[in-house]
Amino acid sequence: MDVAVESTTSILEKVYSDRRLNLEDAIQLFHSDDLIELGMAADYVKQKFHPEPEITYIVDRNINYTNVCYVECSFCAFYRSSMESDSYLHGLDLLDKKIEETISLGGTGILLQGGLHPELKIEWYEGLLRHFKKKFPSIWIHGFSPPEITNICKVSKLPLPEVMERLMAAGLDSLPGGGGEILADRVRTILSPRKCNTAEWLAVHEETHRLKLRSSATMMFGHIETLEERAEHLQKIRDLQDRTGGFMSFICWTFQPENTLLSLPTATAADFLKTLAISRIFLDNIENVQSSWLTQGWKLGQVALRFGANDMGSVMIEENVVSAAGANHEASEEDLRRLIRDAGFTPMKRDTIYRIVEDL
Repeated sequence: MDVAVESTTSILEKVYSDRRLNLEDAIQLFHSDDLIELGMAADYVKQKFHPEPEITYIVDRNINYTNVCYVECSFCAFYRSSMESDSYLHGLDLLDKKIEETISLGGTGILLQGGLHPELKIEWYEGLLRHFKKKFPSIWIHGFSPPEITNICKVSKLPLPEVMERLMAAGLDSLPGGGGEILADRVRTILSPRKCNTAEWLAVHEETHRLKLRSSATMMFGHIETLEERAEHLQKIRDLQDRTGGFMSFICWTFQPENTLLSLPTATAADFLKTLAISRIFLDNIENVQSSWLTQGWKLGQVALRFGANDMGSVMIEENVVSAAGANHEASEEDLRRLIRDAGFTPMKRDTIYRIVEDL
């Protein structure tokens, strides 16, 4: 038997006997070509967490309050300098209208993210959160990625614990995992040298978990990272989850090259499914894994439900970041429910922290 096949088989035997994989195991799986076996193992792990044939989804809105950003990441097509004619910082009236529309469409939360604005201090963010909580007390605010948090600390000249405590007191409910990309400083130095480093990204989540707020973990792959660095990324997330238990979900998606400074080919469907499956297998302490239909399209999003994903993600009433880089897939709530049923599952509507809110 081929050594690589034999090694992959022995690693997957560990999965089926419920033994934890190590970093070398994950690296070996990334070098494996046995996509179907990886998918089957990922589905096995998924069913341990979610034995019922149900797939969740959420109706929410990604509100980008500003596209002004000074870090100029080479993989990003969304950012603008404050001097560009199409830069913006939305006012409260427009933001209120976006939330009102979200609620009218059955939305339960907002994903609030923006660029790293060089002038907005913590008082601005506190005012925004308090305004939303006063006017829309039922809306869940899943807001401010780790790079935004570290930027608030920098601009406000405040330590991380104080910033997180003040944002929580003002109304922040949970934290998204944006800005994770690949948690390897070699990669981050090349792609986004002005953005928070690996240790800082992890520190924001650890502080968030200390305050008993939940957060999500992410990975954007398929650019300049090595397979070993993908595995190391998963190891760092799993290690932090071992310490805190605060990650409620993991989402991975492929780099979208359109309108960016990186001239790289898009990752293949097989690469996406392999990475998703290995993530589900390796992250044995995170309950929920999302299918990234927004970047992969409807059909591959359905296939992902057999490769470890138990959640279809968001209807995404509005999305501006990855769509700026060429990911223009859209879906209504009816579309997502149909896609889930057609894949052989029962759709279940959830809120931001994965509580079922409606069984239609």
